[in-house]
Amino acid sequence: MLLVAIGGVGVYLDRSLHRTAALVDYPGRIGDTPGTNWLIVGSDSRVGLTPEQQQTLDTGGDNASTGLSDTIMILHITKSGPNTLVSIPRDSYVPIPGHGRDKINAAFAIGGPALLAQTVEEATGLHLDHYAEIGFGGFAGVVDALGGITMCLDQPINDAAHGIVLPAGCSKFNGGQALGYVRERYALPLSDLDRQNNQRNFMEAVMSKATSAGTLANPFRLWSFINRVAGSLTVDNGDHIWNLAAMAWALHGKLVSTTVPVGGFENTDSSGNVLLWDHDKASRFFGALAQDQQIPADLVAKD
Repeated sequence: MLLVAIGGVGVYLDRSLHRTAALVDYPGRIGDTPGTNWLIVGSDSRVGLTPEQQQTLDTGGDNASTGLSDTIMILHITKSGPNTLVSIPRDSYVPIPGHGRDKINAAFAIGGPALLAQTVEEATGLHLDHYAEIGFGGFAGVVDALGGITMCLDQPINDAAHGIVLPAGCSKFNGGQALGYVRERYALPLSDLDRQNNQRNFMEAVMSKATSAGTLANPFRLWSFINRVAGSLTVDNGDHIWNLAAMAWALHGKLVSTTVPVGGFENTDSSGNVLLWDHDKASRFFGALAQDQQIPADLVAKD
C-alpha cells in the first residue's frame, strides 16, 4: 500500500508539470555529449499573475506571454567529480538561427524555449538533455513554500526606483524579496555580471534548504515545496519529476559555479550594448564540458 501511495504521488506530481517542446531535433544538431546538460531558464513572463500579484511582486507590469529570459544557466552533471553550474549573460551577442546576431535572451522572445535551446547548443557545442523554466510568480511561491531563504549580503542593495531595498548582513528573504534579489542589477557595481553571481548563489541556497534535514523531516513543508515546484515549472516534453529530483540533488552536492568567459562589451546599431564572449577562452571552457572534463582553473570566474 505504501508503494502504491508513493507511486500515486509521483504520478500526480509528474502530471502537474507544464510541458513544452523545448528540445527538438533540427538539421545539423549536435550529437549527444558525455554527461547530462540542463538548460535552466528564469522567465520574466507574468502569465498566471493577477494585476494585484504583479504589483505585490513589483514585476513592472505585464509582458508578452513568452517574455524574456533574464536568467539562463547550464547545469552540467558529470559522471565523476564536481558538477558545474554556468551562467550565460542575457546580453551575450550570439548567432540566433534564422535571425542573425542578437542578444541571447532575444531568442526566447522570438521563438520561445525551442529557439533558445538551439541557440545555446550551437553557441556552446553542448547537447542539451533537459529543460526547466520558471516564471516570476512560480519563483516567489517556491521560496515561500520553503519558509523563506536566508542569504548574507556583503553590501546593501538599494534600488528604490524598482522597489528593491535589501540590507547588508544575513536576512531571511520571503518570495517577493528573493525575486527582487535575483532580478536586481541596476544597483550592483558590475550590473548583470554581479546579478548572475547572486542568481547562482541563491539557487544553491534554495537547493541546500530543500534537501536539508529540517525540510526532509517536515512532511508539510516538503510537500508544499515539491507541490509548488511541480506546478510552477515548465519542462521539456520528455522530462519527468524524477529528472527534476536528479537535478536538485546535483545542485545540492559539490559544485563549480561560474560564468562564460567575457571578452568585453560593444555598442551595436541593432541590439544596443552587448556582451562579447572571449572566443578562445569560451572555446576551451565549453570544450572541456563537452568532453565531460572539469573546466580549467584559469577559466573559472571568481564571485
